[in-house]
Amino acid sequence: MSFLVTVPTTELAADVVTSGPLPDGVEVHVWDMATPPPAPRIDIVVPSYLGRQHLSSLADIEVGLVQGQMIGYETVIERIPAGIPFANAASVHETATAELALGLTLAAQRELPRFVRAQDAGVWDRGFTSSLADRRVLLVGIGGVGKGIARRLAGFETSITAVAQSARTETVEGVGEIAVHPLSALPALLPEAEIVILSLPGGPATNGLFDAAMLARMADGALLVNVGRGTLVDTDALVAEGGRIRAALDVMDPEPLPEGHPLWTLPGVLLTPHIGGASTAMSPRIAALIRTQIDRMLAGEDPVNLIRR
Repeated sequence: MSFLVTVPTTELAADVVTSGPLPDGVEVHVWDMATPPPAPRIDIVVPSYLGRQHLSSLADIEVGLVQGQMIGYETVIERIPAGIPFANAASVHETATAELALGLTLAAQRELPRFVRAQDAGVWDRGFTSSLADRRVLLVGIGGVGKGIARRLAGFETSITAVAQSARTETVEGVGEIAVHPLSALPALLPEAEIVILSLPGGPATNGLFDAAMLARMADGALLVNVGRGTLVDTDALVAEGGRIRAALDVMDPEPLPEGHPLWTLPGVLLTPHIGGASTAMSPRIAALIRTQIDRMLAGEDPVNLIRR
């Protein structure tokens, strides 16, 4: 038996191989998808994490599964040839992204960028800042990332409300039951929220969700944190707010943000360059997911995280 897995880097290949003994017959090769494929049949193809993904190279070979390295897939899935199963990387990035959401929230509330600039200038700039404690937090999205954010907020003495595509009750470890409101309730909930954290996926259903009308419903000085997709927020509308509301964004539209774009210098805005999942947590978790897919496929089971098309 031969079971071939290709990954884009030698580092990821090493992580997969060293995560435990490979089943007999399983081989892991490095393939960047820009060069000819190593075989006419590849059981699992793992494209690159970021950057150009040469998905057209899959058209002329037989592929058992394309295993993405990102949670989001809206820019990838339509480029994969029909008939090839695709799985996203749910379970890999949620923890790191939730960490960053909390970090951005704390940094914005306690004005850490201001103090870093003061340190660079050698200025002792004492000040009174906003707490995270006692704030009313609205989570827009309560999937893996949203639940991870809720767990991390639990120790900060906040009041948590959640919104998702449909109303339901979610039980979150360390938090308990959270009543989830439907997305249609968002306009009514926004005026009372002091911190709004977005972790929804992209796509037509959420594109431009926070447009000028929705942003206008946010309270003066409220904080908008986005670790979902840049397309959730109308960038021009946010700029037009002129700093009335604050923002901490790991994702934005467009990306990368062009030189000279007004978002760079908008008052009260903190930006990070789409680094939610880019941490030391990623490598062992993507390797573990690949190993899970190998074991399941060898056992004749469906892979996890399949995205239906």
